[in-house]
Amino acid sequence: MSPSPKSLFILTKIENIVNTIFEVILLRRAKKKSTGKKIIITTIILLIIWLLGFYIYVTYNNIEIYDANYTAEKTQSTIEEQTVEKVEEESKNVSDVIEETVESVVGISKLKNAGDSIFSSSTESQLGLGTGVIVTENGYILSNEHVTGSKYSKCYVTLENGNNYSGTVVWSDSNIDLSIVKIEANNLKYVTFADSDNIKIGETVYAIGNPIGFEFRRTVTSGIISAKNRTIKIEEEENVSYMTDLIQTDATINPGNSGGPLIYPNGQIIGINTVKISSAEGIGFAIPINIVKPIIESYQNTGDFQEAKIGVYAYDTEVIPYLETGISTSFQEGIYVTEVTKNGPSDAAGIKEGDIITQIDEVELETMNDLREYIYTKKPNDEVTLKISRGKIKREIVVKIGK
Repeated sequence: MSPSPKSLFILTKIENIVNTIFEVILLRRAKKKSTGKKIIITTIILLIIWLLGFYIYVTYNNIEIYDANYTAEKTQSTIEEQTVEKVEEESKNVSDVIEETVESVVGISKLKNAGDSIFSSSTESQLGLGTGVIVTENGYILSNEHVTGSKYSKCYVTLENGNNYSGTVVWSDSNIDLSIVKIEANNLKYVTFADSDNIKIGETVYAIGNPIGFEFRRTVTSGIISAKNRTIKIEEEENVSYMTDLIQTDATINPGNSGGPLIYPNGQIIGINTVKISSAEGIGFAIPINIVKPIIESYQNTGDFQEAKIGVYAYDTEVIPYLETGISTSFQEGIYVTEVTKNGPSDAAGIKEGDIITQIDEVELETMNDLREYIYTKKPNDEVTLKISRGKIKREIVVKIGK
């Protein structure tokens, strides 16, 4: 075994000291004639010093090698133990979090006595079998509009403990397929929200819902965020619509999962599961939660929500290729206005079809959902400033928000 650099350094120092002493003795010998006895004594002293130095070198070097081996071996064992413990702890924590989150997931049906068998002849769309998630302790539940029905509709809600309630849809939006149901209950366990604007592709997510029927209620599936800002075309009964800014996931989503939460491992909700492409496996979508946060907060704080409108419908660059209108996709920012409500707030302010809205009150717009999310924070009669591009002309237009 080769000596360590530290040991070689010590040995070199000892040799230098011995040489220095020897040179001093020789110098004195040149000046004085020494007797043979002095030479013998000096030689013996030098030999003793050299032997003492060699002993120190060997002893120090052995101790250092033994200590280094011991320390490295101990550290490696500790790291392995900590890694195993950490993985087990994280796995346990995720399981506990999901079990707690499941308590906030509910079953929803449009019919009171729809039955609970997966072999029922009634279809999911006829029964409105689906999922919802409790978002406040006093009984507000978030789901899909196609599950609960539109505003003022009645539906029936089953909690995790088996209790049944009649619910009323207090808010809904068919364009984003979201709705909020109110049941008369308190002290309910509810979910917390993540920031869906900060999601990243590849992050682990879990979908919770009631696939097929209530016999498989609160099924949990796992996957990742496969993509974000997705746009899909939906064709139903000769009607064509587009859903934008969706979260794509490979977590298994079946029809009854509609309205259920898509969550992070920490239990925070990032989206509401809404549709599944039947022609492909492992492709499901969820609506980002940020868009509906202002509405939920309003109901939670005041028990009401005054929905504001500016009277426009617009598409982003992701949707334009689907439309057979010859619309140019040369614009790199903003949303393209395809419809202005006649006599509505934007119409009165001078917004026209074909305008590109780039900002609202200095907030950059990339999708129609960005515009919705901002408008949901406002109230009727508030004013907002829109920055628009109309060909080569750029303008700022003030719009007074209506109901």
